Amino acid sequence: MTLLADKICQACREGAPLATREDIATYMSQLPGWQIFGVEGINHLEKTYKFKNFKQALEFTNKVGAIAEQEKHHPAILTEWGKVKVSWWTHKIAGLHDNDFIMAAKTDLIC
Repeated sequence: MTLLADKICQACREGAPLATREDIATYMSQLPGWQIFGVEGINHLEKTYKFKNFKQALEFTNKVGAIAEQEKHHPAILTEWGKVKVSWWTHKIAGLHDNDFIMAAKTDLIC
């Protein structure tokens, strides 16, 4: 099985298929601490990372931003003192795509 973090995001167009339940179950086994939440009827993949202070949280945020730019897939990021919440979903298809799980795995590698 190929690790999610080793994959590269593929361009996603409107109408692309959402990740299947089977895909999600397989992917989630590689993503400890990540959870799926419905936000306004759209599934998001989310995780909160803890840090000792705001400086560390901001450094992490900037690293997530760098990999998002590299892969051309961008999350919602909430940076606060001592924590950062990262949310991945695919806007074009209003839900979860393989790319979201790939990026979650890449986000975990930063910590």
